Amino acid sequence: MATDTIAAPATAPRLSTRAKLILFVLCAAQFAVALDFSILNVALPVLGEDLGLGQADLQWGVTAFALPSGGFLLLFGRIADLYGRRRLFLAGLAAFTVASLLATLAWDPASFLAGRALQGLGAAMIVPAGMSLLTTTFREGPERDRALGVSGLLLSLGFTAGMLLGGVLTEGLGWRSTMALNVVMGLGVLLAAPGLLTESRLPERPKLDLPGAATITGGLLALIYSLSTAAQTGFGRADVLVGLAGGLALLAAFVVIESRTAEPLVSLRVLRRRTVAWGNVGGLVTFSMMSSVIFLSTLYLQQVLDLSPGASGLVFGVLGLAAAGSGAIAPKVVGRLGAHRTLVTGLLIQAAFTAVMVTVGAHSGAWLVVLSGSLACIGHLWAIVAYSITATSGLADEEQGLATGLVTSTQQVGLTIGIPLLSAVAAARIDVLQSAGDGFAAATLGGVRLGLGLDAAIVVVVALLVRLGLRRRA
Repeated sequence: MATDTIAAPATAPRLSTRAKLILFVLCAAQFAVALDFSILNVALPVLGEDLGLGQADLQWGVTAFALPSGGFLLLFGRIADLYGRRRLFLAGLAAFTVASLLATLAWDPASFLAGRALQGLGAAMIVPAGMSLLTTTFREGPERDRALGVSGLLLSLGFTAGMLLGGVLTEGLGWRSTMALNVVMGLGVLLAAPGLLTESRLPERPKLDLPGAATITGGLLALIYSLSTAAQTGFGRADVLVGLAGGLALLAAFVVIESRTAEPLVSLRVLRRRTVAWGNVGGLVTFSMMSSVIFLSTLYLQQVLDLSPGASGLVFGVLGLAAAGSGAIAPKVVGRLGAHRTLVTGLLIQAAFTAVMVTVGAHSGAWLVVLSGSLACIGHLWAIVAYSITATSGLADEEQGLATGLVTSTQQVGLTIGIPLLSAVAAARIDVLQSAGDGFAAATLGGVRLGLGLDAAIVVVVALLVRLGLRRRA
């Protein structure tokens, strides 16, 4: 008979004022990065008209950020371990803030996309260094679990809040205000962090696994580029096919290299742990597929129902409130069901209400996005909290750093790959329907429905696989 012995962590001891401030600073940086992933989604049409960025190239406003932030994540995580987490965290914050200023002042598409790419590079430094600082500041056990829970919650809320703030700011102050907000947040954290954070690095400096770093970085860059390009042009282009094949080949080479090197970038020994492997699979899917739901819903609200950016943002504000409330009760759910069952239950709830959204209509359906999207967010937050506990459970103290690093990578890569993947599917369907004579709104509706349906199906399949993978024998 299957059992689930992972329960919610015990009540964490009261944090000191300094510890609370450190947690606030680290989570504020993570929140700013997550916000930047989504804040432009509802502003892209207005931005494109202002800068002369064509409709087919609007996705690059998101992809220019996603490429470096996802591609360089593991490499910068190892650099932080070797040469100083505080140092890389502050360098990433500085790069992120300067890049946000460049994007705010952009005078043409090239300068804007350069700013977005540099933002992504800064994010790739901030996220792993910040998570390592968090896990070295807070002791393993209830204290660290609580800090990880807050971090995961704010990462998800940041993505949803970006949709709300992006719509409100674009309608009230223009699209440039969305980038200016990042400047303000970056400066605030950059001013507070040096006085609070202390330097930390590995006590011994292993050699940097350059072959592993090159293959994982190249593989992720190739896959993200190919999926993003396919969203605009379809999967038939030669560079898309070559990029997909090359990316998968590089990732396969990475696994081979990591299995043979003495000091790997990612320990396959830790990754073979059942809880680590299946916990991260669940986390990857809940992040990637929920971010895709938000993106596809944006297309539906603005391009099918013709809602303004501000009205679309308010819809996502309701989803954010649902996520916040769910995050508050998630530890109690974990305590009752156990982390394994909560992870699977959260994924199934997310999938079920994503599937309901497939029934949206051509003239009304905003209410369905609000209701079903909110319920899907509840499952999403349960899955986030549960996977963070699952993926760091059953490990020795010296393996916790590797496990939390994988949790961080899962979050960031999930946010990075979901939108390019399902927007490519939706875009291909839209092209087929338009070629068959459907109007733009009708074709977009068909693409959104297909994307949402595939999204729900992926989450269901993965939920079942996670349940099988985590099942214990009597």
